[in-house]
Amino acid sequence: MHEPNPIDVAAKASGEPVFREVGLGPWSQTHPGEPRPDDPASPNYDARYDTELLDEGDRRNVLDPYRYWSVEAIKEDLDRKGRHNFEVAVENWTHDFNIGSMVRTANAFTARTVHIVGPHKWNRKGALMTELYQHIENHACIQGLVDDWHARINAEREDAQARMAALDEQHANGAIDDAQYETQYAAARHDYEAALAARVIALDIVPGAVPMETYAFPERCLMLFGAEGPGLSEKALELADDVVYISQFGSVRSINAGAAAAVSMHAWIAQHAHVA
Repeated sequence: MHEPNPIDVAAKASGEPVFREVGLGPWSQTHPGEPRPDDPASPNYDARYDTELLDEGDRRNVLDPYRYWSVEAIKEDLDRKGRHNFEVAVENWTHDFNIGSMVRTANAFTARTVHIVGPHKWNRKGALMTELYQHIENHACIQGLVDDWHARINAEREDAQARMAALDEQHANGAIDDAQYETQYAAARHDYEAALAARVIALDIVPGAVPMETYAFPERCLMLFGAEGPGLSEKALELADDVVYISQFGSVRSINAGAAAAVSMHAWIAQHAHVA
């Protein structure tokens, strides 16, 4: 019989770890004597609260302000606040276990949409149910996804142009004052310019790629991610406007696909998100 490792013995004797409690228990325990918010007769009635979660407690991986809220209410609130202007696409040809992690990261950074390319079923294990709060679309092939992307960007540009033209007419007719015109026109102009500058960005280490550390992410963009091992398909690289890689300094060719997606999305956040 082997002697126990001294580190294992010391770790067991340390009394660690002590973890903080995550989530909340049943409403009756956390708010004793207070009316339940799912009771229509209650003065603090709120339709966003979920009866089952109020009964049993909420230990989900959600922000504290969303405790006891239903999945639908959380998703609607994220939409109301406004998701970010980048979208994420993942090729699913190998049923990569990293896809779940990518979806979880996309939720954390409120990507507008996550696109799954290839087979409809994907490995959800790493998502930890965050796919419930995210807009997810499936595409049979990368060409179809990119064609749809360009069509939507063209529609966004045309819509912004129409809004600017309508505002010019309303302002000329005196239907809106100067302050309203300037505010609304600036928003429409911003959307128009974002659509004009929109890009499809492939994330992979291939000849001709540029380092992420010096790349200026456009506000409106579609990021393409491949599978662990093979990376992106040849068609995905062909359809991309730009190819970007993450600079690395060790001995391996690439980092984990889920980690690469997280680094890439956060690079967009660092350049564009409004952080309080």
